[in-house]
Amino acid sequence: MTISIKPAHTKQADSRMNRLVRALLHEARVCWSFTWGDLSATVLPATMFAIAAWNSTDLPAQSILVVVAKCLVYFWLYIYTFNLSNQLIGIDEDRINKPHRPLVTGLITPTGARRRLMVATAAFLIVGTLFGVLVWTCLWIAAWALHNHLGWARTAWGKNAAMVAGTIAQLAAAWQIVTPLSDTAWTWILTIAIPLGALVSLQDLRDLAGDAAIGRRTAVMVMGEENSRRFFCLAFAVYPVLTYLALYRGAPTAAQYIGGAAAIISLSIAYRVIRLRDRRSDNTTYMMYTYWYCITLVSAVFAVG
Repeated sequence: MTISIKPAHTKQADSRMNRLVRALLHEARVCWSFTWGDLSATVLPATMFAIAAWNSTDLPAQSILVVVAKCLVYFWLYIYTFNLSNQLIGIDEDRINKPHRPLVTGLITPTGARRRLMVATAAFLIVGTLFGVLVWTCLWIAAWALHNHLGWARTAWGKNAAMVAGTIAQLAAAWQIVTPLSDTAWTWILTIAIPLGALVSLQDLRDLAGDAAIGRRTAVMVMGEENSRRFFCLAFAVYPVLTYLALYRGAPTAAQYIGGAAAIISLSIAYRVIRLRDRRSDNTTYMMYTYWYCITLVSAVFAVG
């Protein structure tokens, strides 16, 4: 029988490799814990809008793989930087509203989150420069800095203004990663982003307890829950008409059908916000809004090609 004994330097190399693998797996877990809940509002819709931009060009078919790869990198950093920043200043609120979040559960420490925020923000700026969208990268960083660290999130409309800026930064970057912005692109961007200034407050219905605990004055708290629900019901009932007039009138049939599916979701939100009022239902209703966002940007692929 032959006994094989590894040299000491080989064992050390294996140990270093094992530590590296464990560290990478831990970082992947941390990243996923910060980003998984917002993929349907960031990475997925932005990638679809980039595909719409690609579809409006004469770029070769294989270039779509490069477009998707760029979007996955850029918009992962887009949401990772925001959520690191946002959750760092919202630990007390999250203990009430979102106790599953990593800083509440102790997956990482605030110090660890701050280090990751610095590294991720630097990487975001580098990637934005390489992809030719630095101005939109800087707009998003400015928006989340104002929102999270300079008090905008605690005012009635500051939070909404930051989210409008963030949506413009997201969609403009998605298009410009592929091709220069056009009038068509801006029509889509502004039709979606400007109403967001009011509609995004839908998410605040689920967070009333935590917002009150930390003294935040959201638009829902200023208007009152009942008035807010009536407003959202009316807004989501009317919004499909406005999007049809701005985006789908004269568009290809496929785009109109997909826009119709988005309209059904919008009308469902209008119903749910009045009839289903518990916190779990309000969370589902807000998630439906993110699905509306995704489906609307899927329709752009067919509308602008």
